[in-house]
Amino acid sequence: METLIIKLGATGDVVRTTPLLRRFDGPVTWLTAPMNVDLLEGISGRLRCFPWEERAQASDIRYDLVINLEDTLEVAQFLKTLTAAEIFGAYLGANDSLRYTDSSKQWFDLSLISYYGRQEADRLKFLNRLTYQDMIFEGLGLRFTGETYLLPKPIKTGLLGDVALAVDAGLVWPMKKWAYYDKLKQQLEGRGLVVNVLPKRSSLLQHLADVRNHSCLVSGDSLPMHLALGTGRRCVSLFTCTSPWEIYDYGIQQKIVSGRLEEFFYKRDYNLGATTAIAIEEVERAVLHQIQLSKEVAEAIP
Repeated sequence: METLIIKLGATGDVVRTTPLLRRFDGPVTWLTAPMNVDLLEGISGRLRCFPWEERAQASDIRYDLVINLEDTLEVAQFLKTLTAAEIFGAYLGANDSLRYTDSSKQWFDLSLISYYGRQEADRLKFLNRLTYQDMIFEGLGLRFTGETYLLPKPIKTGLLGDVALAVDAGLVWPMKKWAYYDKLKQQLEGRGLVVNVLPKRSSLLQHLADVRNHSCLVSGDSLPMHLALGTGRRCVSLFTCTSPWEIYDYGIQQKIVSGRLEEFFYKRDYNLGATTAIAIEEVERAVLHQIQLSKEVAEAIP
């Protein structure tokens, strides 16, 4: 069975889609954004990966299944040039309108191209209690049973410590940037812990190593969070404006959900109230608990 996955970005969303590879026996082709190629190449002997700019190379075969998890017109137009027996996800409908298959409605009903419109889609997203993997797997006729992420080997770095802080937030979600990272760092260091702010790296494989080199990661809903989940590193994850329920915790994540989540849910502007709604004391307690659990696991290993 020949399968094509189209998932360009964001990078964290690409990472959380990799569990699908554990359920496909045949060859898989993946189209993604150029920056994500390093995270996909080599993770499976049955996978070939092309950056979106080289998408023509993916047109060389007939696909039994195409999984399109993008909601843009450009990707849907490319999809129309392929030969595919079955499509899951977004496609080009009548009058060049974006549509999505019934099989993928659990996910796309909550998306920007939802048939219900943006406001109702966000309301449904807030009410949803299924993880991303639950929705995608179920739509494909599978059952998600905790299949883990696939990640490549990292490039070694010298950044080591107890706690890593991922303090940055992208331009799309400025309210993900919690206001108290600096103060948390001071308080944890006062307890004798080695705390590092994750630096910007030239390679995602270095970024992957930085996360893996710590016992606990503190971050928002972000790529570092997914890298922690994929490398088995405990994490404290702060949810200020996006869904905590879509994230599968793999038994190593402690979620802290803002008491004002509904007020700021899926809003993409900036409001100081969203970034200060989670108290530093709650985060510090969670970090210390995760550090203790990490030590207990390490001590139990012969």
